[in-house]
Amino acid sequence: MRRIPESELIINQDGSIFHLHLKPEDIADTIILVGDQDRVEVVSSFFDTIEVKKQNREFITHTGTFHGKRITVTSTGIGTDNIDIVVNELDALVNIDLNTRTEKKEKKVLNFIRIGTSGALQSDIPVDTPVISAMAIGFDGLLNYYAHRNDVTNLEMEAQFKKHLNWNPQLTAPYFVEGSELLMQKIGHDMRKGLTISAPGFYGPQGRVLRLSIQDEAINDKISAFRSNNLSITNYEMECSAIYGLSKLLAHNAVTVCCIIANRMRKEYSKDYKPVIKDLIYKVLQRITE
Repeated sequence: MRRIPESELIINQDGSIFHLHLKPEDIADTIILVGDQDRVEVVSSFFDTIEVKKQNREFITHTGTFHGKRITVTSTGIGTDNIDIVVNELDALVNIDLNTRTEKKEKKVLNFIRIGTSGALQSDIPVDTPVISAMAIGFDGLLNYYAHRNDVTNLEMEAQFKKHLNWNPQLTAPYFVEGSELLMQKIGHDMRKGLTISAPGFYGPQGRVLRLSIQDEAINDKISAFRSNNLSITNYEMECSAIYGLSKLLAHNAVTVCCIIANRMRKEYSKDYKPVIKDLIYKVLQRITE
């Protein structure tokens, strides 16, 4: 069995994994992922008990119980590059023996639930409402670095999308990957469902113009008009595609639910989204423990 070298899987002196500073016993099988560090405490404020509180850099983790179920919440920071760290290290904690540096024969399946904020790309989606991601569209290119990328993506929709947008070959190839149907039904059965774009930036990659012009000023109109399999592209955010893609490759379940805090087509922004995201967090916690 292959032994993973020290340079590839870095273990801290206390036995914790490099970036997250977590040990295998620190995490539950159900893991809520939030971008904002401060949102970890909002999530864990609903817990009945808290047994773990750890932090390194932007990565804060709390593990506790809600209605008798053990749950972990971890902050990822912004971007799919951070998701590459978080998902790979969480998987390593449960599926790699950190002492022998070998892959375990019996694999554990994790449930990743991202709760975030997002901007709507359809004019009929009101601000302060949730959207659940049936499929993610990666503008980030992360999954393209991994083998078997095509085995977990929808190549037909990718081709349709590239043709519809007359995709610029200087950009990274987009990828389409589905979320977990099981988690989607459990958490978002009554929520707006659609396709979610994960962008590698907040401004130009999402069609925002401040002082720099962008290569396609009509990109958001084109995206809004795209339809495939009775689904439209509902929203932009910055992490979902990597969560879905890596989870598929590693055989975990993943879903993303975002509170819409801006409608890009109507140029509207939420007056105060924090109470709304708090209500969404509580709803998700209730549904994953039912």
